[in-house]
Amino acid sequence: MSRRILVVEDDAETLEFISKGFEAQGYVVETATNGRDGLYLATDGGLDALILDRMLPELDGLAVVQSVRAAGINTPILLLTAMSAVDERVRGLRAGADDYLVKPFSFQELHARIEALMRRPQDHTESRVLTCADLTMDLERRSVTRAGRTLVLTPREFQILEFFLRRVNRVITRTMLLEGIWDYNFDPHTNIIDVHISKLRRELDGPGEPQLIKTVRSAGYILSDAG
Repeated sequence: MSRRILVVEDDAETLEFISKGFEAQGYVVETATNGRDGLYLATDGGLDALILDRMLPELDGLAVVQSVRAAGINTPILLLTAMSAVDERVRGLRAGADDYLVKPFSFQELHARIEALMRRPQDHTESRVLTCADLTMDLERRSVTRAGRTLVLTPREFQILEFFLRRVNRVITRTMLLEGIWDYNFDPHTNIIDVHISKLRRELDGPGEPQLIKTVRSAGYILSDAG
């Protein structure tokens, strides 16, 4: 069965170059020339890979990546860009892209990178419910419960808790939180992490319940299901 890829690129010459190259390799290629149409096709399902230009009309490439990932779609995404700055590549990867290729590029390299991405194991059955001990987060309903009681969290607290729930029993450093939740250039000496963790703990831990987010001395925090 032929592999199916989507190429979203507003430059007609580049779009044709990529499309013809993959078609010659036996791929089924779908195309879009703006971010809005690209997002529609990307969320339609059945894609093996998505090649996405960083700068697109109607909807920016980063916004497309973020929307695809927010929809729970794990299709490998490679971003194309004319901007070679490290900060720009970091933004794309943190938005949810799997790889980055700077223009101009050879088709051979693009093809090799796409093949490498498609060889990675993909969790197509990713759960939309995250759990730890008696704590449950429903990503679809944007709800959190512990031992049957509903927790009232701010959007930021929800984001922090999701970050922990995706890394249960792993030590999370303050730097990881700053980079993953705030801006990676955020002042590392700020106490904003401690303030938010303190507030989150007060909501998470009811009377008599064991503390879920524990402090790891000189390291950070850990969300543990060990009780």
